[in-house]
Order: sequence, then structure tokens, then C-alpha cells
Amino acid sequence: MSVLLLNDDDVRGRLDARTAVRAVRDALTAAHDGTLQAPPRVRADLGDGHLVFTAGHLRAEELFGFRAYDTLVGAEQLVAVWGSDDGRLRAVVHGDELGARRTGAIGAVAVDAAARPGPIRLGLVGAGTHAWTQLWAICEVRQVTEATVAARRPERAEAFARRAAEELGVRVRAVHAVEDAVRDHDVVVVATNSSVPVLDADWIAAGTHVTTLGPKTVSRHEVPVALADRADVLLTDSLAQAAGYGEPHLFPADRMTALGAVLAGAAPGRTRADQITVFCSVGLAGTEVAVAAALWESAQRN
Repeated sequence: MSVLLLNDDDVRGRLDARTAVRAVRDALTAAHDGTLQAPPRVRADLGDGHLVFTAGHLRAEELFGFRAYDTLVGAEQLVAVWGSDDGRLRAVVHGDELGARRTGAIGAVAVDAAARPGPIRLGLVGAGTHAWTQLWAICEVRQVTEATVAARRPERAEAFARRAAEELGVRVRAVHAVEDAVRDHDVVVVATNSSVPVLDADWIAAGTHVTTLGPKTVSRHEVPVALADRADVLLTDSLAQAAGYGEPHLFPADRMTALGAVLAGAAPGRTRADQITVFCSVGLAGTEVAVAAALWESAQRN
């Protein structure tokens, strides 16, 4: 059995949204029922930065592995997967594409679980890689009837809109004001690096689902603290990870519910159409392993 070695181009060519969404949905449910062992990330201090590891053991699939990335120089990431039945290395994925698409897939699962049923009007704040992979994956779970995107640099929003039309067949309108990408939308995705809020909580209409991907601690947060006060449901992909930051999380831990518990029917999500739901994406450990494993399994079939 040869080891599957993939780079970013391979991931773009081989990983479709359906496969990614299915893999992370299964992993989230497995984390709830205990068949995914996924401890919080571990940081090795390298002086000027950290080498960070997340690991996961998919017991039912007899696979385990890790993801490694740095805060030192922004090096390419590494994901490795082994079989727990024989200990043999199955796959190695290097680059940033797998991690970003896995995050997009987690966000899509959250939208499917927490947003109001049916087609959606989608607003995107940020026009970078993570905003793109959110759109890529959300299109797998919902019909996007209308989409808007706002970015700090308007030319990036315009380029994002052109790419969406060309690659996904989705009409996205670039807007200058963040408020225009937030008000009167069914789903809002905030994907920035901002350490201060980029929107006003009052812009979020009743019934909206919000996903936040960027900074989310008490000293650095892209969404306002008041958003938690307005939210009826607060979700995260990993309660352990949310509690594992170096400083307290922006949202109260006792109000957050694990997305996997909602998927498993063990906890309520949205119960009324007018509720505001917020998903705080922190990166459940083991989900990169699950997506890499899905790529390996696909390669074995083909």
C-alpha cells in the first residue's frame, strides 16, 4: 500500500464540497458520541512563535493522525493519517488548502443545522480564503439565491464576486459597506482578521444565522460582545477548544452548545424561525484528519 501524498493543487482538484461536508459532519457527530477522540490543540513554544498540533482518532474508521501548523513564519501546514489497525501511514497532505476547505465544510454543516430551512440570502464580510471556502461549502448544503460580499479593500470583494460567478455559478454582489452585507440576510459569515468588531449587533435581523471565523477572545474579536446578548442559540464545533484559548472566549462558555450534539439530536438548535443563531468556529481537532482520510479512501476506490 503506497502513501498518498497531496499538495494544494491536488486538494483543489480532488476534494469536492460534498465529500468535505460529509466527512466533517460525520466527525462532528463522532465527537459527540465519543468515537472521535479529539483533544484541544497543543502548542510547542519556539521562542518567536509556536508549532501547533491538533490530533484525532477516528475509532470507527480505524484511522488517526495530526495536523501541524506554525505561528512563526506562516509555513505550509502538514496533515498525516495512519491506520490504527496496522500502524501504516496512509496519507500526507501539505499546504493550506485542506485546512481552509475543512473549515468551510464545518461552517456549511453549521448553516445546514442552524439556519432557517430553504434557500438563503448570504452575506459575507471578508473576501479572503476562508470566506471563499465558506461559500464553496455552503453551496453544497443550501441554494444561495442572493449573495453580497464586503471587504476592507473593495477590489478584493469585486474579484471575489467575479470568481464566484466563474467557478461556482453563484451571483455575488460586491458592496462597500459591511452593513449592506449584513442587514436582511438569512446567513451572515464574518471571516476577517480584525481585532475589533466589524459590524453592529443591531444590524443582525431576527431569524439570521451568523458564523464567526476570526478573532474571538475578550481582547480581540471581529464581532461585538452584544451579539451574544442578541443570540438565542450559541454553537461551537468544540467546547474544549473554545475553552483552550490563552484568554477567555468572547462568548460565555455556559451558553455554548456543541454542534455535534445538535446534529445528534441530543441538544436543541434553532426552534423558531425568528431566533438568531451564532456559530463560533474554533476548529474541532481531528476534522482535518477526517477530510484527509476521505481523500485517501476515494483514492483507494479509484
